[in-house]
Amino acid sequence: MPPHKDIQRWHAPARGRSLAVAHGGLVYAVAYDPDAAQGIAAQTTNALAFLNDRLAEAGSDKSRLLQVTIYLQDMTMKREMDVVWTEWIGPPENWPQRACMGADIGDNGTTLIEIVAIAAQV
Repeated sequence: MPPHKDIQRWHAPARGRSLAVAHGGLVYAVAYDPDAAQGIAAQTTNALAFLNDRLAEAGSDKSRLLQVTIYLQDMTMKREMDVVWTEWIGPPENWPQRACMGADIGDNGTTLIEIVAIAAQV
């Protein structure tokens, strides 16, 4: 079966995954800190920069985010993560629908945050 010409994919380094997919004017993206920096503030900063890059590659930006789910290795980090998030997201007209959940991200606590986002393309 030939690839779907109406779907764009930006593949991840890991097999079987994409960092972003665009279809029907929407971008579906995932972000994390590829450097696994120390602490939730640093990892959140790096993950949001990574998300900026994925959105830009797919023809979008943070002002076009519709929905974001943030997964935290430990929910006690939420307050510190929120400080970085609110500075990054900017004014209310940028605010997407957002949820935050605690999750075992599965790498023995190295990755503290993973972000899943849906945005409109420009």
